[in-house]
Amino acid sequence: MIILLAPMEGLLDASLRDVLTRVGGVDRCVSEFIRITDRLLPARVFRRLMPELDHGSRTPSGVPVRAQLLGSDPVCLAENAGLLASLGPEGIDLNFGCPAKTVNRHRGGAVLLDEPDLLFAIVAAVRRAVPAHLPVSAKMRLGNHDDSRMRDAAQALAAGGACELVVHGRTKAQGYRPPAFWDRIGQVREAVAIPVIANGEIWTLADAQRCQAESGCASLMLGRGAVADPGLALRIARPQVPALGWDRLLPLLQTYWALIAAHTPPRHRPGRIKQWLNLLRRRHPEAQAAYDAVRLLHAADEVAVRLFGPPGVMLGRLPAASGQTG
Repeated sequence: MIILLAPMEGLLDASLRDVLTRVGGVDRCVSEFIRITDRLLPARVFRRLMPELDHGSRTPSGVPVRAQLLGSDPVCLAENAGLLASLGPEGIDLNFGCPAKTVNRHRGGAVLLDEPDLLFAIVAAVRRAVPAHLPVSAKMRLGNHDDSRMRDAAQALAAGGACELVVHGRTKAQGYRPPAFWDRIGQVREAVAIPVIANGEIWTLADAQRCQAESGCASLMLGRGAVADPGLALRIARPQVPALGWDRLLPLLQTYWALIAAHTPPRHRPGRIKQWLNLLRRRHPEAQAAYDAVRLLHAADEVAVRLFGPPGVMLGRLPAASGQTG
């Protein structure tokens, strides 16, 4: 079993990858997608979007990060993959799962699942463009509007040279609405000879175990579940490990704030930490109190004081929210 940390555009960036991989349990990360359109990106753009490239393609805690590309032009993707390969990534992943309307309108992500021939051409072109030792993997959903072509899509990706396939258990049309159809991931797994990793609606250890049973996949990719519960990957890998408590989350939040303060303009910092707190409150009542304390604040210095004073109130001592003890 391996556990992957998902690419989540606008949320799971290098700073959050750094913090979450410090907890343990994550075997590999995938970067936010790097959009490829009609030109060769300069090396500095790859390094900016995936700063781990300057550190052996690893997070500070040593977890490898695979770079993800998104696009629809096989030639342009191959040219960019060739340049990216020279920068030393752990591997290259291709995105055929993004359901975002903006991406799909520009012929990227999950809409390509209706075109198995194009999927084959993209993977084959990228595979030819990078050294043989470098892994080329892919991520897909069950389909675009429906799952009628999920096997065709998966087989095209495998035939093109993908060494591994992550399958999110919903179509593009289903978005992120529960449930994820883990049994259908199993049908994809049976249709190809390469390893398949299951993804979607894994929020707890029990979810992970049910997903493994229904999909037949030992390996999992965690997205929002790992952001909401940073100890989830470790608990899946080692079920005897206790749940991560709020006392251990506080230093992670402070580290995350320090990282985004170093790399993010002040006007964007409050939004980033609110995003994480918003998901954390699914699992931690204390996060609800923290979120309520900063929800209406827009200035970075005000948020910092409120969360990490003095003279503000420390997170662990924020007033209780919704009748729960903080």
